[in-house]
Amino acid sequence: MCAKKVTQKPAEVKTTGHVWDGIEEYDNPMPRWWVWVFYATIVWGIGYTIAYPAWPLISGATPGLLGASTRADVVAEIKRFDDANGPIKARLVQADMTTVSQDAELMSFAQNAGAAVFRTNCTTCHGSGANGIAGKGYPSLLDDDWLWGGDIENIQTTITHGIRNTTHPEARWSQMPAFGADGILERPQIAEVVEYVLKMSGQDHDATLASVGEAVYLDNCAACHMEDGSGDINQGAPNLADAIWLYGGSREAITYTVVNARFGVMPGWNDKLTEDEIRAVSLYVHSRGGGQ
Repeated sequence: MCAKKVTQKPAEVKTTGHVWDGIEEYDNPMPRWWVWVFYATIVWGIGYTIAYPAWPLISGATPGLLGASTRADVVAEIKRFDDANGPIKARLVQADMTTVSQDAELMSFAQNAGAAVFRTNCTTCHGSGANGIAGKGYPSLLDDDWLWGGDIENIQTTITHGIRNTTHPEARWSQMPAFGADGILERPQIAEVVEYVLKMSGQDHDATLASVGEAVYLDNCAACHMEDGSGDINQGAPNLADAIWLYGGSREAITYTVVNARFGVMPGWNDKLTEDEIRAVSLYVHSRGGGQ
C-alpha cells in the first residue's frame, strides 16, 4: 500500500491585533533588504541636505558644505554668453541705426537678439506675431499705420521712452478730448461727426448727417487729424481715412471714442532693457514689414 500523503499546514502568521470590520491585519515584516535600503535613503537624504543647499531660511537657504548653487551656475552661463557677445553688442550700440541693415553680420545678430527681447517683453500686448490685438488698443506692428512714426529712429524713441506713461519725462504724449463726457459736443453733433468719419474711411454712412458733420469735424478734429483725416504722427493722431482702426472702426466704436476718448499707455523700456537690447528690438520690429 502507498503511504498516505501528509500535507503540512503553513505556519500561521501572527496578527497585529488590529481589526477593521472583521478583517485582521497580519504582522508581516518587510524584507530585510528593503529595510536596509530604506535606512540608506534616510542617511543619503540627511547627507544631501548637509552637502547642498536645502533648508529654507528667511532670506535664501542653507548654502551646503559644497557651496553648490544652480543660480550661480545660471548667472555664470549668462555672463559667459554676454562676454562672448560683448564685441558685437558694442558695435550695435555705436552703429548708425539707419545703416545697420547694410552690415549682414550685425543685422543677423540684431534680428536674433531683438526677436528674443520681443518674445520676452512685447508679445503680451502686440502678440507673438506682432499683429496686435484688434479692437483692444494694442497696435499691429506689421502694417504702415504708425501713430508716432514707423521709421527706425521713431521706433527706437517710442520703445525707449514709451507713450503717455508717468515714469519717463520724454514719453510720447498727447491726449484726445472726451467730446461727449466733457460736454464739448452735444449728442446730435457727435452723431454727425461720426457719420462724417465713416464717410472719410469709405464705410457705409448717413449722407445727410455726414454733410453736417463735416463742419463739426473741421472745427473740433482737424487740428490733430488733419482736414483730410490723414492724421499727424507728431501728435500721435491716427489716420481716420484708411481701414486700420486701433479701437475698432464700427459706428459704435467710433461713437464711444468720440464720447469718451482713448488714452493708450505704453511703458518706456530704457530702465528695463540695455541699450543694445533696445536697438536690437527696434531693428527687429522695423524689419517685420511695417516699418516706414
